[in-house]
Parts: sequence; C-alpha cells; structure tokens
Amino acid sequence: MRVVIATIAERSHFLAVVPLAWALRSAGHEVLVASQPELATAVTGAGLPFAPVGRGDMLSRVLRRLRERPQTAEALDWHDDRTWRVPWDELRTNVQNVVTFWWRMVNDPMADELVDLCRTWKPDLVVWDPLTFAGAVAARACGAAHVRFLWGVDTLSRMRGLLLERMREQPVASREDPLEEWLTGLAGRYGVDFDEELVCGQATLDQVPPGLRIPVSARVPVRYLGMRFVPYNGRAVVPVWLREPLERPRVCLTLGTSATDRFGGYTLSVGAVVEALADVDAEVVATVPADRRRGLESPPPNVRLVDYVPLHALAAVSTATINHGGFGSVSTSVAYGLPQVLVVDPRMFDTHVLARRVAGAGAAVELEAGCSDPEEVRRAVLRVLTDPGPASHAARLREAVLAQPSPADVVARLERLATGSGPF
Repeated sequence: MRVVIATIAERSHFLAVVPLAWALRSAGHEVLVASQPELATAVTGAGLPFAPVGRGDMLSRVLRRLRERPQTAEALDWHDDRTWRVPWDELRTNVQNVVTFWWRMVNDPMADELVDLCRTWKPDLVVWDPLTFAGAVAARACGAAHVRFLWGVDTLSRMRGLLLERMREQPVASREDPLEEWLTGLAGRYGVDFDEELVCGQATLDQVPPGLRIPVSARVPVRYLGMRFVPYNGRAVVPVWLREPLERPRVCLTLGTSATDRFGGYTLSVGAVVEALADVDAEVVATVPADRRRGLESPPPNVRLVDYVPLHALAAVSTATINHGGFGSVSTSVAYGLPQVLVVDPRMFDTHVLARRVAGAGAAVELEAGCSDPEEVRRAVLRVLTDPGPASHAARLREAVLAQPSPADVVARLERLATGSGPF
C-alpha cells in the first residue's frame, strides 16, 4: 500500500514517527513524508522520501516575536482544572486563540498542496501528526484511511472532550465551537464534511503505555492502538567513551532541543546545576550545545560536557536522568528503565501532565515548573540514585513499554484498516 505521513514542520514530532515509517517500508509499503519545506533535511536524513507542501514555518516567526514581548506570551495551563472553570465566554475566547494562533497557523499554509498531493499520489493510508488536522482532511478528500499518531500524552483529545462537556451546559445559541467552525470551513473547500474523525482519526496510534494515559471524555470517539516507543534521535555517531566500563553511576542531563530551537533558551541555569552536582558520587553527562555553555567554562571534574550524543545510546548506559519533561526525553528514559528528575519546562504544551503521570507512577521526582534552585535539583538527584523506589517503579514502566506492540506488529493492523480486509 501507499502511505503518506503528514506532519507540521516540528522535527521532534517527525522523529517520533520514524520507527513506524521504517516498519512500513520494511513490510514493502511505499512511504512519503509530507511537510513544510524546512523539514526536508530531517526527513531525508532519516532515509525517507520527502514531499514539500505549503509555505515556510510561520510558527517560528510568531514565537520569536512573542519572546521579544514576553508580556503577550503567557500561556494557559490546559491541564489545570481551573482553566476549564472560567466563564464560558472567557473559555471560548481562550480556545479560539489556540485555534487561530496555533492550529490554523500551522495547517492553513499547507492544506491546499497536501490535498493536491494526496489526490494525485493516491495513498491508501494517511498517518498524521495530532496537530496536522490538514492530514485528516486530505485523507478524506482522496478517500484514504487515516490514523492520528501521538508524540505525547493525548492532551488534545482531553481538551476536546472538556470543551464539548462545557459546551453542553450552555444555551444552544451560545454553543460556539472554534475548532469545528475552522475545520468545517477548511474541509468544505475540498468537499469534505466535518465530523469528529477529523479531530481524532479513525484510530489513534499511542506510544504512551496504558498506565500513563490521561482520561478522555466519552464524547470524543477516540480509538487507541498502542505502539511501543522506539527511541530515534536522528543521524548520529555513538562516541567511543560510551563503550568504556562504568566505574560509578552516570546521570544524563538533557534539556532537549525545543528550548533553544523554539523558545530562545533554557529555563534552568545549567552552570549552577552542574556546580551543585560537583560533590555527587556520579559522572554527570551534560548535553549542552557549544553556544549555550555560558557559566560552564570550568565544569567540575565529575561533569562531562558534550555538544550532542544520541539520547538512546546515552540512556542505555546511564543510571538516571535529569530532563525537562519533553516526550522524547521522558519516553527514552522510561524505555530504558531509568528513574528521572523532571525539571519541567512550563513553555511546552504537555510537559506538566506527562511529568505528573510519570512522577505519580513513582518513577520520577518532579520539581516545580520553571524551578531554578540548583540545591533542589541536587537533592532530587541524590534521591533517585540512593532510594530504590524510583528505580523499581521505573523498571516496571519499562516492562509496560516492552509489552506494547512493536511498530512492525502495528503494520499488520494498519494494513487491515487501509484495505478493509478484516477486523482492525
């Protein structure tokens, strides 16, 4: 069969789907990745065919402008129940802002060319990033089956369900639905009618093990298909020192790439943290780009500074991690059974809820969002290194990840969905 993978130009979102893309290719299927032009290097670097659709990434430019005017950039915590208890008019305006200044911004510029690509290339299946609603529209416009591919906990379905619940409480004349209004207009341009499948797909591929998933309202017809998380970090060379025997525990410190690529820097003083860890009996491997090492000119003897190392290779030979709560970092640590110290970056959409789920499972210590107290980080590191509880719970989470179907196992179910040849 032919498969289009449709995603907005977010490198981390794309990297999450690469193991599935290669499982499809290994099973003999044609795969074509469609995104905005700036994702070309990441896609071709993964050895996959790429089709540019739409214009450049407007979101990056908007984020840069918001950083210059931080008073306009305050984000709501959509996972805080208080956000959903505000008056309906205020909530509707908040959702409208998300639709207008995020989801429309990344979808509208690519929709025409993505639909044209699918109508001409004629895929049997479209796999779409959960923010790439244009992928669902394009699939319906060309008659293909389509599934949503999650790169984190399903915050979007939770948001959708909570909105629908609140909307039912309103008088009929006040039940405006910003997402439906936008998608109805977008889909209608291509002869497609709106329904909730454009929001949650015919099925949803979920890499989060069942115990870490978040509850979603029954009003959202989401149908989860579990898939094992397989770490992939892009093209990389595994350094020789990772093969050297460990003489003491190793702690991996990584704050991800989105903090610098999208948000202009870290919320945590890396220099102050590594100084606070100077007396910890462990090797601290800090992955910090060369241009972000201010305050790290003379690191402590137990700290190894590296510009980049593939996280999956480092996690495989580490004892614990310190990270920002991003899905790739957290899931890689979970996949290798590592206890974690989560210093959540509050600027990222889903880090709060993911950190709470992993910490709630006993496998991590979650620090206050935006925490910059190095001593607090030090105490958390000592806890995950000396207390057997986090390591034991992390080992159980690893077993839950391994129990999920592999990408290769998932392919057979996708074939049945696309061809209608049997029960999905």
